[in-house]
Amino acid sequence: MSVEPRPQDLITALGARLTPVRRLPPPWLRALGWLVVVAIIAVLLLRHYGAAAMLQRWAAAPDMAWSTIGAAITAICAAWAACVLAVPGRARAWAWLPVPPALLWIGASGWGCLRSWLAPVTGAVAGPPAVDCLTFIIGLSIPLSALLIWLLRRACPLRPVLTAILAGLASAAASAGLLAIFHPIDAAATDLLSHALAVGIVIAANAVMGGRLLSPR
Repeated sequence: MSVEPRPQDLITALGARLTPVRRLPPPWLRALGWLVVVAIIAVLLLRHYGAAAMLQRWAAAPDMAWSTIGAAITAICAAWAACVLAVPGRARAWAWLPVPPALLWIGASGWGCLRSWLAPVTGAVAGPPAVDCLTFIIGLSIPLSALLIWLLRRACPLRPVLTAILAGLASAAASAGLLAIFHPIDAAATDLLSHALAVGIVIAANAVMGGRLLSPR
């Protein structure tokens, strides 16, 4: 008669076939890696366009500076929240992390639009059409979103759509902040609407495509 294998023997046999798994870097380190790429792009843009014109615009219209700062902090917080939520077991409350800086970003942008209505001559100079802003934000958000989604895939998030939305928000906010380096015009209504439309398209695309890519397989 054959001897029935013991449970310990079965566990040992299965364990012998396992291969070591590379430990996933902590969320803050993965977010930092993505932010380093964004910082490199910012340095390249500053080297090409310079910072003098941007600082001059910020001195004349401080709300433009606050809008850029809000966008930058939103990108940082959204990327960090996405990396945290990609890890199973983390609280959904992390999704609220980018909300306060996003309100600063939106509020400062809206104030600039209101100021341009009340005082049209303040900082108003000829600049690129609104469609160029939309194209820049969407075009730059595509590789930034792809990079962040790639960093998040190995974590196997249990909330793939929410995680992808945060990744889209981070990419769109970073692109909008980088646009301010060479954006020569004040926040007119059409300009603000183009920014909002671009951010909405990026977030929606990430929710659809990123949600599928991040879904557990």
